[in-house]
Amino acid sequence: MNDPLKALKAELLDIALEAAHRAGAFLREGRPDDLGVAATKSSAVDIVTEMDIASEKLITDFLAERRPDDGVLGEEGASFEGSSGVQWVVDPIDGTVNYLYGRPDWSVSIAARKDGETLIGVVHAPMRGETYRAVLGEGAFVGDVPARVRPAPPFGQALVGTGFGYLTERRAQQAEITRHLVPKVRDIRRGGSAAIDLCDVAVGRLDAYYERGLKPWDFAAGDLVAREAGALTGGRPGEPLSGELAIAAPPGLFEPLQGLLEELGAWHD
Repeated sequence: MNDPLKALKAELLDIALEAAHRAGAFLREGRPDDLGVAATKSSAVDIVTEMDIASEKLITDFLAERRPDDGVLGEEGASFEGSSGVQWVVDPIDGTVNYLYGRPDWSVSIAARKDGETLIGVVHAPMRGETYRAVLGEGAFVGDVPARVRPAPPFGQALVGTGFGYLTERRAQQAEITRHLVPKVRDIRRGGSAAIDLCDVAVGRLDAYYERGLKPWDFAAGDLVAREAGALTGGRPGEPLSGELAIAAPPGLFEPLQGLLEELGAWHD
């Protein structure tokens, strides 16, 4: 392979897929019946389980073994600078509350970026039996099947996914946004894993998705999967997708949804 960037992306994808599948098998097979909360983060309902911590260690140890000079940004604190210019962005369980309750919508999300640009993204959803993957400029897939967004429906027929934060003030504002949005669309879905929601846009199980308050590990991989499947992603008008606001939808639906969310103030608490 003569193109160094293409070779790097292929290497990173292979590593991410193996890491995600190792972690997914560990989480699926090793989930204790008496799984409990190990700690809380931003609030009493923002939880960390012992399995989040163990999954992140499994992933970061594997990454360090395969590419010791890379940096890592991990949800549960495994963050360090590297010297290679490559940074891994890791969510060891996206949808921890779902995992705690034995619900199926949780995932392992792993992205790799270089010079601030996401090159590959992998979202592995063990209980769905599906792995979503994307390489910058090379498309998105679920398993080996190409992923494509649905064509934009009329706004009133859009099925829209969202999520809610853990801070009381933010949740109250998000509920108010939803109250205004529900009468204007087909319906709202709240899955509990931002990574899966973004992938659901990519494969046409949702028409659109929006949320405020995400962290980089929540969206790094899913954002690339959605974009490579034909979605537009962003935040406020003219801004990229970020923790302030994340929106994903096909062209023709993205623009009116973004405009309405801006009007409603979905980008602030």
